[in-house]
Amino acid sequence: MVGRNAEARLGGQWGRRLAGVGWRQRFWALVLVIMLLGWLGMVQSAQAAPPTLERLPLTLELLQQRLKKPMLLEDGAAIDLRRVIIDLRPENVAFRDQFYRLVQAALQRSPTPLGLDFSNSLIQGKLDIAQIGLQAPVFGDELPDLLTEDELAQLRRDRRRITQLSQLSRSLLTQEPPPVLKLTVLRGPLLLAQTRIEGVADFSNTFFLSKVDTAGTDFTQEADWSDARFSRPASFADALFRQEARFRSVIFFERAAFGRSRFQATANFQSSEFQAAANFNRATFQQVANFSRVRWQGNADFAQTRWEAAVVFNQSQFGQSLFLSDAVFDQAVTFREVQFARPVNLRGAVIQAQTDFGDASFAPGAYLNVAGLQFNPDRAKILGSPGQIGRAISVPTLQGNETILRNLVRNFRSLEQIADANQIGYLAQRLRSRQIERSLWGVNLNTDSQAQLQQVGFSAKQAGAIALSRAQHSFSSLSDLLKLDDIDLATYVKVRDRVIASTPRSLFGWLSAALNWVWLALLLTLTRYGTSSGLAFGVGLIAVAYFALVFWLVDRARRLHPQPILPTPSEAVWMLSSTGLLTTIGLSTVFRLAESPWLTLACLGIVTIPVPATLLFLLYRGGRFHDQMDVSYFVEEGTLRQLRILIGRLPTIPRYEPFRERYAPLLWDRRWNWLNYLDLSANNLLRFGFNDIRLRDEHLPGLITTLVWYQWGFGLVYTALLLWTLSRTIPGLNLLIYFK
Repeated sequence: MVGRNAEARLGGQWGRRLAGVGWRQRFWALVLVIMLLGWLGMVQSAQAAPPTLERLPLTLELLQQRLKKPMLLEDGAAIDLRRVIIDLRPENVAFRDQFYRLVQAALQRSPTPLGLDFSNSLIQGKLDIAQIGLQAPVFGDELPDLLTEDELAQLRRDRRRITQLSQLSRSLLTQEPPPVLKLTVLRGPLLLAQTRIEGVADFSNTFFLSKVDTAGTDFTQEADWSDARFSRPASFADALFRQEARFRSVIFFERAAFGRSRFQATANFQSSEFQAAANFNRATFQQVANFSRVRWQGNADFAQTRWEAAVVFNQSQFGQSLFLSDAVFDQAVTFREVQFARPVNLRGAVIQAQTDFGDASFAPGAYLNVAGLQFNPDRAKILGSPGQIGRAISVPTLQGNETILRNLVRNFRSLEQIADANQIGYLAQRLRSRQIERSLWGVNLNTDSQAQLQQVGFSAKQAGAIALSRAQHSFSSLSDLLKLDDIDLATYVKVRDRVIASTPRSLFGWLSAALNWVWLALLLTLTRYGTSSGLAFGVGLIAVAYFALVFWLVDRARRLHPQPILPTPSEAVWMLSSTGLLTTIGLSTVFRLAESPWLTLACLGIVTIPVPATLLFLLYRGGRFHDQMDVSYFVEEGTLRQLRILIGRLPTIPRYEPFRERYAPLLWDRRWNWLNYLDLSANNLLRFGFNDIRLRDEHLPGLITTLVWYQWGFGLVYTALLLWTLSRTIPGLNLLIYFK
């Protein structure tokens, strides 16, 4: 019994020990299994993953295999040269010569257009397209027999011009016949997507009859596309030009895409032609870019581009819009002698150096949209032809553009281009007038009813959304409308000129704004807000002639019976002729200088016609029968005959007796008497005349006194406007005012 118990105790101890050892072993075994399973999963994942694209060295055997089996594309066929390393360096001359010979032979033998696909390949050495494509003579009628009728038509439309220009240039130097030049023709597509070319890429003097796709191509050396012709769309998107990129005298018959391309060296597009849209969106130019004498027949999109060096657009022609929105110009930009047919969009652009629009011409519908332009006149300058560049600048609204308008005024004043600075000031005040007018008559998003909102263009659902939103918080600007889910961009564009977002205004506040708007409208229409002294003088000539005719009629046509008091026929002819001549001169000036000449004349008529017409009606309806009916109502100061500036003069004679003796009535029996009425009108309006003519102080009807005083008061305001306009248009006086 004792032995059995001892054995049992010993077996239990060893069992417990073995049980403990087994647990540890099972734990570590489980860890090893998990690690083994993880390693196997990684191996399987690596095996299932697609292999990394590797470039194979192109040998003559591999080349011949691919030449026999062209790859099919959506728009044709091409020789498959993808993902290979093509060694065309001079030390590999044997392969290089065989490569060019075999590829050119394949292209020539193909009855259908056959292209080249170099996508994702590495080309070492110089790539010369002239040794690959078909050779067609520029001069003469010889053409390759393999071209189709459509291809021949595409080729002829450019060859004729090349022939004429070449013959003309050579005829100026020599009388010998021009040599036979060759033009390289590539019938099929050229695909260079994600290709790296480590040598010079020579595509010059080549006519591409199919598309060209160089998206993402890395040109490590010079890329020469001079005199190339692209008959189909060409894409250079995301391309990297590490050395000079030459696109001189290139013609793009279809769309050209250079979006996100990077030019690390000089980019030369001189004398090229884009017959369709050109897209350079988000491109980067790190060195000088030359776009001089380029014809842009489609839209030119340079939005969000970065120009780190100088750029030249001299003598270019833009047939459609030029987009430079959000572009950044670190260095000088030149647009000298450029022709703009459509608007130029500089919205949000950044100008950090000089921008020159000298001698640029703008068609009637062309202008520079500088809304949101970031421009510091202390560091950068905007140059242009004096008196023209200011008229070409435009912004759609005043809100958000006050700073750029002030900076432009400072820019042109520092350049002593006063006319352009005044034009920018006139633009700002015109936008301010439009803003005040909209605040007076526009529908307020914060206060007006839903029915009024629907009348301006909102739907019932949209009006309800606006009412619900303003109940929670008021609209601070019109852009808050776009935050509502029910308001789309089309609706916003339709109603933005008829609605406002402002706090409620009291009656006195509304009247104050209305008076401010009326006064500002008069300044804009009569003097272009003090920027056109010629317009101010034109308005003055019309007013002088009009009041002179009224004074002459009041003074010389008094009654028909019992004894007529009327002017002589000769005096009437002289008076009507002189006032008609002055009116004609004034009207021609108004129609030449005013932006809205009929509105200017309407404003002048509202000020000058109603009151004098009412006074004349009352005067002639009541009749005039009083003492001294046969003596003029006007007297002249007869001691001096000289030109006078009569700023402080009143239209009545002094009460001091010795002075009153110096004034005598106008002489009716003189043939030159009609000049006195012009002199009187000029004295009252312009404060300038040949003699001092005033009202007599005896037996004078009060209506005539009122008429003369009315013109005198109008003349006081007009004189102040004229002096203010002259002070803003005379350069020396402006410098004295603004830089004192």
